[in-house]
Amino acid sequence: MQYVSTRGQAPELGFEQAMLAGLARDGGLYVPRDVPQMSQGDIAALAGLSYEEVAFRVMRPFVDLPDDVFRGLIGTAYSGFGHAARAPLVQLGSGHFLLELFHGPTLAFKDFAMQLIGQLFQEAMARKGERITIVGATSGDTGSAAIEAFRGLDAVDVFILFPHGRVSDVQRRQMTTPDEANVHALAVDGDFDDCQAAVKAMFNDFAFRDGVGLTAINSINWARVLAQVVYYFSSAVALGAPHRKVSFTVPTGNFGDIFAGYIAKKMGLPIDRLVVATNRNDILHRTLASGAHMKQGVEPTISPSMDIQVSSNFERALFDAYGRDGGAVRQLMDELAQGGFTVSQGALQSLREHFDSGRCDEAETAATIRAIHVATGETLCPHSAVGVKVAGEHLNPAIPMITLATAHPAKFPDAVEAATGTRPPLPPRMADLFDRPERVTRVPNTLSAIQSLIRERISQ
Repeated sequence: MQYVSTRGQAPELGFEQAMLAGLARDGGLYVPRDVPQMSQGDIAALAGLSYEEVAFRVMRPFVDLPDDVFRGLIGTAYSGFGHAARAPLVQLGSGHFLLELFHGPTLAFKDFAMQLIGQLFQEAMARKGERITIVGATSGDTGSAAIEAFRGLDAVDVFILFPHGRVSDVQRRQMTTPDEANVHALAVDGDFDDCQAAVKAMFNDFAFRDGVGLTAINSINWARVLAQVVYYFSSAVALGAPHRKVSFTVPTGNFGDIFAGYIAKKMGLPIDRLVVATNRNDILHRTLASGAHMKQGVEPTISPSMDIQVSSNFERALFDAYGRDGGAVRQLMDELAQGGFTVSQGALQSLREHFDSGRCDEAETAATIRAIHVATGETLCPHSAVGVKVAGEHLNPAIPMITLATAHPAKFPDAVEAATGTRPPLPPRMADLFDRPERVTRVPNTLSAIQSLIRERISQ
């Protein structure tokens, strides 16, 4: 399996090379040159298997590791999850199901990818005898998941950039309370898009990138997307695939999680619709509605992990929508840097063949948390509530809808308590989170300041 850049000017790489590179050297994102197919029989055979075995069978065609090694890494990655099913389904109503993706170590869907990437990186570095520096930007959950996956590893330094004052207290403390020396939480004076832009700029500074052994674990890393493909298969099969179609609604900020669903569909999973659910930072909804992809600034919300205007993984979808024309994607990304672009009519039609969309404002988010809590007893985090509200607008009685629940409600206790009157408790293993001392460095929103700090820390 070879991987190509969405901008068409970087060399093709194998899986491990693409994973360790993170961002292609032409600034693009790696995608498979060809997407492997699973037959109806292959998909049907997933029924009743453990999550780990489903993961092995779905991901195996994409990776270049011996089977026994890959199976072992998958087993270790998911051994710390708090539910035997790993990603259980809960029925909310007629034809509407919630996929609980928050039973991992940091209570967010990012654990499905990050725990596996941690194992893959560790295996690669041990084999190569090398050391790497991981830099990631987070709007809340990626950072804690990355730190949990890489904390204490000998061959890795982890630097996580998050927007100062724009993540929840639980999210912040999950990043700032680990005491391992290789973990570095950096609070940036800016928003998530600023943090993400700094990471991309570091990758495009090749002297810095090579000098510190830089690699990325954001959703720009193909391995992140690949690991998320698995739960589309496991949940769809549980509801009757491949003998019936299913649809998915995904609370979406950076477009990585829903792009994983698109890959599952290309592999042969009978997905009817993929519904993009946005909060009031609705650039993706506006794009699919009008074709105009224009930045309008980020407004803080009670669903902060979706407070994004530059959805990096949307580039992967555009690459396919434009017939895998790297030159066209490069031009669009240049226009985005100047404020935005308009999707061509043909490309917009291609996107709409797979994706629907909707938005949910603050009042609707709170109302959804409250209504679902009363009707079912299920407590939603604000992001999951955005998904549930938008899913309700796209239900088809003939096709089950699965909404992805992306985080545990206890990660956003203030918003949940305001909506329901009940403060969701942290799981017992995290009960002392607010008693642990924090380690965090506040940094200016400048590339030079961030790079200087990273160089200083890894040289100590």
